[in-house]
This record gives sequence, C-alpha cells and structure tokens, in this order.
Amino acid sequence: MLIKSLCIPKKSLTTIKETATLQEAIDILEKSGYRCVPILDETGKIFRGNIYKMHIYRHQASGGDMNLPVTTLLKNATKYISVESSFFKVFFTIKELPYIAVLDEDNRFYGILTHSKLLNMLEQSWNVDIGSYVLTIASTGQKGDLATMTKIISKYSSIASCITLDISREDWVRRTMVTLPAGVTKENLDDIVAHLERKSFKVVEVEDLNQQ
Repeated sequence: MLIKSLCIPKKSLTTIKETATLQEAIDILEKSGYRCVPILDETGKIFRGNIYKMHIYRHQASGGDMNLPVTTLLKNATKYISVESSFFKVFFTIKELPYIAVLDEDNRFYGILTHSKLLNMLEQSWNVDIGSYVLTIASTGQKGDLATMTKIISKYSSIASCITLDISREDWVRRTMVTLPAGVTKENLDDIVAHLERKSFKVVEVEDLNQQ
C-alpha cells in the first residue's frame, strides 16, 4: 500500500460537488489558490473528474453562462488509479496532470497523488541525501551488462541505488545511473571508473553529491 501512504487524503483536500455551478467553482478555486481541484458526486465518494481554473476563465471570457453546472467543463474523468495500482501505471497515467486521483479498494475517492510526492519518492530511492557520487554509465544494453557493472563496482563499494534509462530506445546506447554511498573516496571512485572502462563501459558523467 505504498501509494496510499503517498496520497493526500480526501479529508485534507479542497473538492467541489458535481451540483455546484461554474461561478461557485471559481469562487472556491480563487479562495483555495489551487488551479485545479477534484469534482465529486453529492455523497463525496465518487470521483467525477477535475475542474481547472483556466477553463472556467476561458468560458467566462467568451461570454459563457457561469450558472451552468461545474460538470460542463469537467476534465480527466478517466484519469485515476487505485491504491493498489503499480508504479508503472502511475507514471503512465499522471504524465502532465498536476495530480492523479486515487480510488480505494471499493472504487471510492480516497485522495490524490501529486507530482511533487512522486518526485520526492524518487529522490528518496536515489539516496541523494546519503550518497557520495552518481555515475552515469553507457553500455550497449547487451545481456549481462548490468550484472557485470554491479560486480565491478561491488569490488570497491556497495551500491546505494541503481536506475537504468533508455530501455525502449532502438540505438545501442543504454545509460545506467549508479549512486555510491557516503564514505566513498575519490581514490575508490577513480578505481571504479578505470575498471569499468577497461571492460568497455563508458562513464560519461560523474556527479559529486558532496558538493551539492
């Protein structure tokens, strides 16, 4: 239930009922300061979609009726995940949304997962706060490359985190970002880089987290 732990729960959110008018919605948005909030049904349990401040203002500027129901400009009705969804689904669903609605096991609105919460989780998985160096290693993406890389690095240091990029690209370059833990010396680092490059891996970048 990691997603549930990252969510902002419904009780902490500003929401709008589907029976509200566009005028009532813009008043709530202006008061809250948010550019977008969830629309729920009258019971407050069912997620209907999102309402965006900019869409209401565009409607108003073009002479639209502000007494129309808020659902007139409802967006993202199908953009939601479950508390049990995989992180793959989260990444594919949230994309450019400010947040993604989260439903509980009974498909009732549970809360939202924001971009910032997701990025904070990724930052923690990267172990930036307790790392020493981040190595970006280029490889051909052949079978066994990752195992060989980590075996080499493990001769000199443990590994705080590892992320592989470019896995869907068709060219031969794959990038693997490895964070080394605190305490790794410059001499250890140089030995790791030299050993990797002897084995035909290219260390294209080394970021010193001690100087962040």
